[in-house]
Amino acid sequence: MNSIMFNYENPSYFLPVKPPILSNEEKLFYLNKIEMLLKSRNAVIIAHYYTDPEIQRLAEKTGGCVSDSLEMARFGNSYPAKTLLVAGVRFMGETAKILNPEKTVLMPTLKAECSLDLSCPIKEFNSFCNDHPDRTVVVYANTSASVKARADWVVTSSIALELIEYLSSLGEKIIWAPDRNLGNYIKHKSKADIINWQGSCIVHDEFKLAALKNMKRIYPDAGLIVHPESPKQIIDLADAVGSTSQLINAAKQLPHKQLIVATDRAIFYKMQQVVPNKELLEAPTAGEGATCRSCAHCPWMELNTLKTISDSLELGGSKHEININPALSKAALLPLNRMLDFAKKLKN
Repeated sequence: MNSIMFNYENPSYFLPVKPPILSNEEKLFYLNKIEMLLKSRNAVIIAHYYTDPEIQRLAEKTGGCVSDSLEMARFGNSYPAKTLLVAGVRFMGETAKILNPEKTVLMPTLKAECSLDLSCPIKEFNSFCNDHPDRTVVVYANTSASVKARADWVVTSSIALELIEYLSSLGEKIIWAPDRNLGNYIKHKSKADIINWQGSCIVHDEFKLAALKNMKRIYPDAGLIVHPESPKQIIDLADAVGSTSQLINAAKQLPHKQLIVATDRAIFYKMQQVVPNKELLEAPTAGEGATCRSCAHCPWMELNTLKTISDSLELGGSKHEININPALSKAALLPLNRMLDFAKKLKN
């Protein structure tokens, strides 16, 4: 696990080193090798929208899944393959293992963290929950298995608002963790009684208001679509706000021919498939003293490469396989199943 210097109000992280860039010959070699390994291991690739387009393309070609974290969980739970290769960040691999304890779950690297997960360590979060024993604990999927096990509900951004509105209608008061921006957005929309843990996503938290307004002046007819993990002032300018899958749908529904996209730029691969005739523009992370720790792309997602996927399928072992204590997995399964059951009812 990567080291973390934890500060409740302003956590900071040791960001990973960028992986080596592969040559075209190396890419072709690993693409062919991965296809053979998938067949020999009875494996399937489950990739997040924020992974490299080459990985998303490979997952599509080999019968896998490219989606948001909710659909990743559903797909892994229903697909018959004995081995799940989760291309994403570690909490996604943990979720797949909790839902599929009988399957082998591999990841290109177990060092692919998430700033939201890292910003919510279980010891401090336990104390926070114990200070508010009258509240229902709802945690974002971007958390560790230990934090999920402490929660009453797990939720993804695609169903977060609906779930909180449901709980609020029952008179429940909420602890929301870990993303403060998404928590504030849901609190505003639902009018629910929510107290927030103060985590944030280093990708979405870096979109800059002044730079975005300048960009809007350059592209006055462009629509703006925003992930709700972004700061409130960015959300307030948006033409559409939603999860990754909801933003892809919004790109199709909005009439604008140009779209400024305030989420991880790797989503452009799937979004452009849906709107091939629209121009997609990256929302700015520069200016206003920006550190550009992410520059609109998750540095941990970037650790998923064709080489590390090939290595995980070929070598497995402690560097690639997800294993979770059975008692912890059982405890975390309860709020995860509540999420999946609630999502199923929403679809029906």
